[in-house]
Amino acid sequence: MWQFDYPWLLLLLPLPLLGYRWLPPYEEARSAIRVPFFAAISRASGQAPGVPGTRHNTWQLILHWLLWALLTVALARPVLVEPPQQHEQPVRDLMLAIDISQSMQTVDLKDANGQPVSRMSAVKAVVQDFIRQRPKDRLGLVVFGSGAYPQAPLTLDHASLALLLAQTDVGMAGPNTAIGDAIGLSLKLLEQAKEPEKVLILLTDGNDTSSAITPAHAAAMAAARGVVIHTIGIGDPQAEAEAKVDLQSLEQIATATGGRFFRAADRDALQQVYTTLDQLTPHQVKTLTHQPKRDLFWLPLAAALLMFSAYHLLALLFSLRPRINPAKAARHGH
Repeated sequence: MWQFDYPWLLLLLPLPLLGYRWLPPYEEARSAIRVPFFAAISRASGQAPGVPGTRHNTWQLILHWLLWALLTVALARPVLVEPPQQHEQPVRDLMLAIDISQSMQTVDLKDANGQPVSRMSAVKAVVQDFIRQRPKDRLGLVVFGSGAYPQAPLTLDHASLALLLAQTDVGMAGPNTAIGDAIGLSLKLLEQAKEPEKVLILLTDGNDTSSAITPAHAAAMAAARGVVIHTIGIGDPQAEAEAKVDLQSLEQIATATGGRFFRAADRDALQQVYTTLDQLTPHQVKTLTHQPKRDLFWLPLAAALLMFSAYHLLALLFSLRPRINPAKAARHGH
């Protein structure tokens, strides 16, 4: 369908007709010699004096009004409205923070076939499934060990995200565990997001030993910014030193931000955790509708220019045509 962007301008269409009805003809004063026998000269030459204005030139009147109408229609800006196009936009951003400290290479979990695998291998497999199940969410990845590093910004390019996750390995970020720094970096990356809901999923098998800010302080910052943190502990709480997962601290982080704390003792439990998280943060998108418009103002404008040019070209051709003097024609006839 088509429409006018400025339909009120069409009210100007009758303006030339009103001017023709109420305005006097245009007359131009020139110096001239007045002779008492002007009428006789006109008859002898076979020419009649011109009448000012265009009131007696019907074709010119029609042309002028058509030109005005076409220009008015062009100013009203006709547009062709194309069928609506819908675009879905996510309303939630998810950041994944994964521990890749030295303890993540411990082989105490089993894969889908029941074969022993390292904690890191089990986490990768489960997180890859989680990524595939959320095609319409923007996901990001932060990895941390002795320090925290952005592995992938928030993106809808899940293929690249899965590739970066697959290339991540234990020890790339150092042997220690910096949970507080991982939360702080995730908050910084989530600041760039414009979506109303922001969620951080934090997975670790150790306790914080090398952060610049404490996990409790980082959790308070997240709560102040409206970021929900779900925490997952997969380590052994009975282990020693770095390898001992601090379940109490992870639970406090989740509670402070309105999130959930999970304990995953094996791969099946870890898979169940991400299934639960998928239910806690269901897919949500907002549908944006856009109707493209194509400008058509050039059509009446081009028609006006062509009509104006054609009229004056024809007028020029007629002016160049040889004229026959009626008086001479009468003499030759005798």
